[in-house]
Amino acid sequence: MSSPAHPALERVLAQVSRAVRGKEREARLAVTCLVAGGHLLLEDVPGVGKTTLAEALARSFGLSFSRVQFTSDLLPADILGAQVLKPQTGAFEFRPGPIFRQVVLADELNRAPPRTQSALLEAMAQRQVSLDGVTHPLPAPFAVIATQNPEDLAGTFPLPDSQLDRFLFRLALGAPAPAVEAELLRTRGLEEPARGLAAVSSPEELQALQRTSAEVAMEPSLADYLVRLGQATREHPQLDRGASTRALLSLAAASRAHALWEGRGFVTPGDVQAVAVPALAHRVLLRSAVPGQFARAEAGHLVRELLATVPVPK
Repeated sequence: MSSPAHPALERVLAQVSRAVRGKEREARLAVTCLVAGGHLLLEDVPGVGKTTLAEALARSFGLSFSRVQFTSDLLPADILGAQVLKPQTGAFEFRPGPIFRQVVLADELNRAPPRTQSALLEAMAQRQVSLDGVTHPLPAPFAVIATQNPEDLAGTFPLPDSQLDRFLFRLALGAPAPAVEAELLRTRGLEEPARGLAAVSSPEELQALQRTSAEVAMEPSLADYLVRLGQATREHPQLDRGASTRALLSLAAASRAHALWEGRGFVTPGDVQAVAVPALAHRVLLRSAVPGQFARAEAGHLVRELLATVPVPK
């Protein structure tokens, strides 16, 4: 790497925060998600800056970017691409879809039916697309950033568990503080704030950060701590389903990436606690959850309760 991890992270965070005002914590977690090699789900009501954050992340890292507006009539081929007949030769040629970018914004993902949503599964899990028996690798680094409206809004399809589990983090931005909102009303013109952002990093630097993150050490006591957290979710009386092994692997990856913000080469319990809610809350199922109910806050509250009760290693 040409520069230490911490300064590179702060440089990107400062640039993203120029477009997404007053949301430094959420922006920091979003950068952490990409450095951990994960996909990001932004779930909130319309108009709070979800799309702006996604574009700001891509531009700050200098990544190729595409935006797919998910609608009820969107087809998998509109995302993945298709074989197209060339009249000149009579042969079929593969025409790649918008999935073949380094950052793909799946805007309002839950407005598309499950068949279209599932078109992302192979890409998110294996960084490849298989069509007509041919496997096409996706560019590296690769990340899906999806936005989702609350499930109690009209015209939405709940994301299946297999789809939710592919996202490393689920975040909510919320409305900005009144002072920040007043400043936005006073200073913002017609142009989206992310459009003017210049790259302050590069795809190569992001890949270097990802490699550095993967090498962050985790002591056996910290691994045991993650296992105890997972067991606590599985045994909680208010949860029908607790965290899976894949969820704990995701939590470990996110904890390693979070350690880089402090310039450390090892994970601490504080790293785990900083990322546990965005990494686990969407992977557990509330016993009282009603289909279509926006239950993110309740699940997050239970994860915080467990963080306060599971013994922390010294």
